[in-house]
This record gives sequence, C-alpha cells and structure tokens, in this order.
Amino acid sequence: MPAALARDDAGFIAGHTAIARPGLVPEIALHLATEITPIWQASEEWLQARGIEPPFWAFAWPGSQVLARLILDGAIPVAGRRVLDFAAGGGLAAIAAARRGAAPVEAAEIDRLAIAAIHLNATLNGVAVAAAEADVVGQPRRWDTVLAGDVCYEAPMTGHIMPWLRRLAAEGADVLLADPGRAYLPKEGLEAVATMRVPTTRELEDRDWREVTIYRVRATG
Repeated sequence: MPAALARDDAGFIAGHTAIARPGLVPEIALHLATEITPIWQASEEWLQARGIEPPFWAFAWPGSQVLARLILDGAIPVAGRRVLDFAAGGGLAAIAAARRGAAPVEAAEIDRLAIAAIHLNATLNGVAVAAAEADVVGQPRRWDTVLAGDVCYEAPMTGHIMPWLRRLAAEGADVLLADPGRAYLPKEGLEAVATMRVPTTRELEDRDWREVTIYRVRATG
C-alpha cells in the first residue's frame, strides 16, 4: 500500500475510533468505534470516493472475542505454531495468538481499512502480525492453525470459504470456526469443541448476548 494511502487510512481510523478493550478480552486494546452510526455514515462517504467497505473491522465481534479468550487462556494452543486469522476484522484473534507465542501470525482481510486497523492494533499491543489486503481463499496450506470468526453470515461467503477450509483441514491444519448462531453455518462437517456466551450491543445484534460455539472443521462434511 502506498505510504500516502496508509497515512490517509490511519488518519481515518484515528479520527473515528477510540482505544477500547473488548468485554471478554480486556487484556487487548483495539481501535474501536464507540457508536455505529457515525462511523458507518463516514465510511459511506469514503465508499463513494475511495471504494471503502463498511467498517466491520471497527467492532469486536463475538466470534473473534471467544477465539481470543480461549487462546489467551491456553485452551487453543498456538505457541510456536503458524497461525492465520482469516477474515480478521481488526485482528483481535491474531493479536491474541501473537501474545501467546504463535509465529508467524498472519491476518487476512480484503478491506484496506481493516488492514490499516490490524497494523495499528498490532502496534498498539506490541506484537508482530503480518497483514495484506488479499483474498487468501484457495491458497495452499502454510499454516498450522486457522482461525475463522463469524464468517458464515451469508450463503455466498459460506459457499466460497468452506471447501477451502475443509481442504486445509485435510492437509493437516487445525481449522477452528467461531460461530454465534448465523443462518448459513453448515449443518455437517463440524465438531463443536467449546461454547461461550458473549455480551453484545443492540446496535450490532438483535439481542443482548450471543452464544458462540467454536467448531473444529473436519476434512469432509
């Protein structure tokens, strides 16, 4: 990303977020939106001028919070492992993995503002996370653990990613999918390994909490 664009994106993030700590993971600080409407409207203006996606990266979504919590607690072992945080948003799970000794840690996103947020958040927490604006779906396995938080929210997205996640599992990766009850979660090929209730906000969800289940993706489903 050109330096001028990186500065522009970092300035947007600094101007529309505050440093805060997710309720389930207070050990990690992130650049987060305190209210949804102002940042959504600002991003819509940017969308017209720069092709920016909606600011999903500006919120600590329930799936990523549970992944990060379990990583920090040692329930998901990552020390010395190559980790991918897929559809990483602001990089919460990636930062948790880096703090627990994973190396290298990659965060995959297709939104350039999300990439800027990941870099800012990693720096804020003093960890190294590699992030590049690209669709990694279909790439060969180069990770030991793949983390996917709240990715089955649309049928096209689920259809796009699940064959690849299953292929990575078949090739030996530990693929963990965190889902808070989205409609398009596959019915087969998943093994539930943990469940946790996460407080949410009515600005983002239709309830005050979400029950998040961590699934291990099996090679076939």
